[in-house]
Order: sequence, then C-alpha cells, then structure tokens
Amino acid sequence: MIDKLISRSLRGQLAITGGAIVLALLVGAIVMGLTSPIITGSFDPWLWAEAYLALLQGATGIAFALDPFSIEFKSFNGVIDTLVRSTPYILGGLAVGLGFKAGLFNIGAQGQFLMGALGAVTAAIVLADAPTAIAVPVALVAGLAAGAAYGFIPGWLKAYTGAHEVVVTIMLNFVALQIISWAVSGPLRAAGATFARTPDVGAAKLPVLAGSTGHLLHSGVLIAFIAVPIVWWVLYRSTIGFEIRTVGANPDAARYAGMRPRMIIVLTMTASGLLAGLAGAIEIVGVQHYLPAAYATTVGFDAITVALLGRANPWGILASGLLLGALRAGAPLMQIKAGVPVQMIDILQGVILFFLAADLIVRWVFRIREGRGTDVDELKTVTSSYGGGT
Repeated sequence: MIDKLISRSLRGQLAITGGAIVLALLVGAIVMGLTSPIITGSFDPWLWAEAYLALLQGATGIAFALDPFSIEFKSFNGVIDTLVRSTPYILGGLAVGLGFKAGLFNIGAQGQFLMGALGAVTAAIVLADAPTAIAVPVALVAGLAAGAAYGFIPGWLKAYTGAHEVVVTIMLNFVALQIISWAVSGPLRAAGATFARTPDVGAAKLPVLAGSTGHLLHSGVLIAFIAVPIVWWVLYRSTIGFEIRTVGANPDAARYAGMRPRMIIVLTMTASGLLAGLAGAIEIVGVQHYLPAAYATTVGFDAITVALLGRANPWGILASGLLLGALRAGAPLMQIKAGVPVQMIDILQGVILFFLAADLIVRWVFRIREGRGTDVDELKTVTSSYGGGT
C-alpha cells in the first residue's frame, strides 16, 4: 500500500514538473512567434521550431532538419558544453535543495559560490609553484571551506538569534561582491593586467578529460556527479539526514524527539555553503582560470530554479541541472541560427518557475489529479519559515 502511494506521488510530481516544462516551451514558442517580425522582418509562425532545433543541436551536437527531414550527429562539443555548464548548477542546486529539506531557504548560494571562487583562486595564487597534485586539491578544499564558512554565518544567526536566513543571506550576497571587488582590485590583482583580475590559477587548473579548444571537459564534472549520490545517501540513509528532514517538516516534533534543531540548522547551512563554495571553486579552476573584480554570474540564483525543478531531491536536481545546463549550452547556437536572443532561456526559466508555483494551471491543462505528495512543498519554504525558539 505504501509503495503504491509513493509510486503515485512520484508520478504526480514528475507529471507536474514535466507539464511545467512543456507549458514553458509553449509560452516560449508563442513569444517567439509574436516577436518574429522584429527578429526576421516578417511574421514567422515556425520560428520557434527553428530555434528549438538549434537549441537542441547546441546542447547535444545532434542536428535536426525538417525539410527534408534528417538527423545528423555533428560533434561531441555540445555534450561537453552541456556537462560543463551543468556542473555548477548541479552543485548549487544540491546546496539550495539541502536547505529546503531542513525548511531553510538558502538564497545566499550566490554569495557562497563567490566566496568559494575567491578561496580557490587565493589558494591557487599561493601555490603557484606547487605541483598540480597538490595545488588542485588544496584549491578545491579552500573553496569549499570558504563557502562553508559563509554558510555558517546565516545558519548560526538563524539558530541562535532568530534572524531570517533570507534577509541575512541576501545581504551577504552583496557583501561577497564587495569582498571580491576589494581583494581582486587590491592584494590579489595581477601585475600588468589591463583590468582588475587575479593572476591565472596556474598549477591549480583542473585536469582536462576530453575535448578541444573552447570545448574542454574538466574533471570537476565528475565531482558534481559524485556529489549527487553522496548527498542522497546523507539525506535518506543516514541518521543526520533523517534529522534534517524531520526538523524541516516539524522542528517542534524534532525537539520533542530529542533532536537539536539549532544544531541541525547550523549544520545544514554550513553544508549548503560547502556545496555552493565547491561549485564556485570548480568554476574558477576548471573554466574561468582567473577571477575578475566584477565577476558577473547568476549561478547561485539559477540554483534555486534547479532545486525547485528537481523537487529538492538529489536525483531530480541532477536532471534539472542537466536541463538548465543544456539550455545555456544551446542558447548561443539558437541565437546564431534562428536569431532568437539567448535571453529567451531566462524567459523559459522564469515561466517554468511560474507554472511550478501555479501548479493548479498545470493540473487543469494536463488533467493531473490532486493527491498526497504532489504539491511543490519546497515553494512553501520559499514563502515561509519557522520562527524563533529553534
């Protein structure tokens, strides 16, 4: 009986998530059709098809043609780009999703990501002359430690002062930006650089597994994929994971059962910051290879979409991270071949979130029955959290 309920709940969750994605693609097609006179100079009701096929080719390397119909595999560059772009989304999604499980909305993954990047590049500069076998792991550890420390701050404040984690982490996001700006413009600035940036990470560059210039598959991808089963095991097969989920469901009941909600809050936010910091470290030593003073990235905020779309389940986050990574990887080719701006991906991302929040629309369109376990519970954490006394 329980297995049937779980299976029914899982089917309902997948149906709502899939329905939200389908409706978002439909809305995107309508937007492209309505704006086609601006893009192509005349109304083109099939612009969306060209755009989505180009998007698919950019993400997978598979080229589809409609007239005449043909399928051709171009190269592995699209797959490599998708995996590389997905890596920070997967780790960031795990960071935000872990917070959701404890009833916490860690909107500070952005700041933790940035601090992880700063920690990694600082270690890389210090170990510029060290062997790669030493520089790489030390840079990664420095990055995850910086992220963990940055996650500990709002966790401790939430647990022992009642400060709302959303307010604290939003402010810390801006603090992280200013810290990076000061550090890179000052003590970490590369000598002779034309703009404020750090020196190259040098020996701390992640080993390349495959690919060619401009499309390199670094070993950080493996770290992200390994992190998924580890986080799943911690959440669903360990005592601490049970306590995290119990505190998230009902902190008062958890306290009555002998658990320590305050400790769990601090631990969860610290672990969440660790994952986000690791994402920042991998992005710097694996892709960017230096840190500019004005580091423009939205990975930490995109991670919220990934966590919600994956229903805060590590395996779901893996799938949603790959989806968002594929969209980002395919967007440039979509703009080149169809003329549709890459910002269309931001529209799709926002509409997906809208339909996840307004799941009644998805249920009505696809005739999905309302049942136990099919609600997007993580959205409740976004809109509310428990107060003091934890």
